Amino acid sequence: MTSLEVVALQGLPLIVAGDDLAERVASALRENRVAPRAGDVLVVAQKVVSKAEGRLVDLATVEPSAKAVALAADVGRDPRLVQVILSESVRVVRARRGVLIVEHRLGFIMANAGVDQSNVAPTDGAQRVLLLPENPDRSAETLRRGLAALTGVDIAVIINDSFGRPWRQGTTGVAIGASGLPALIDLRGRLDLFGRRLEVSVIGFADEVAAAASLVMGQADEALPAVLIRGLRWSAPESTAVSIVRPPNEDLFR
Repeated sequence: MTSLEVVALQGLPLIVAGDDLAERVASALRENRVAPRAGDVLVVAQKVVSKAEGRLVDLATVEPSAKAVALAADVGRDPRLVQVILSESVRVVRARRGVLIVEHRLGFIMANAGVDQSNVAPTDGAQRVLLLPENPDRSAETLRRGLAALTGVDIAVIINDSFGRPWRQGTTGVAIGASGLPALIDLRGRLDLFGRRLEVSVIGFADEVAAAASLVMGQADEALPAVLIRGLRWSAPESTAVSIVRPPNEDLFR
């Protein structure tokens, strides 16, 4: 029988800039009496990674450009917020009232460049927004190495964010950073049940793991930003989340 264990770590404190995220997670593992094992995957919410890395912007410090002011009028947003979004983007994909879809500088096609105001608690009355990590794959690798040093066990790490999808309603968890596992598993060349050779099957493995973690992580006030998944098996080589981004020359909808 194949089974999968998905455990949300209780009691992880609110993360602030400068926190040692590896130490916080290691402490949560101990408090939850979860001893990490080789082959485990830790999935952490993007927000806690960004907070630990100080990826916060005070909107009071932002001077919107003429482009941001004009775009803000079209979409009905604060021009300062739109300026932050543009600063994190390389192009605007679609804009309409209440919707701003952009290509993030990391290649992700996403709403608002991942700039978020939810679960960003003001401590001094300032209006702050949270950006994605500067380099999510590097963040995942740093957390993985930190946990290995603290626990003596090398486990894989995924940084999870919530994305909407074209032509489908609702958001789902996806991997924006990964270390220690294959982000993609290429099945091309293998045979199916009836001996037919697979020609196009490439599995978004890290995205599937991120989505599984999201089922217990939640996206509102659950306060469960770290999830340990046990029971996964893979034989493909490690790859990072940047490999998931489809190259422009393969994008049929650009």
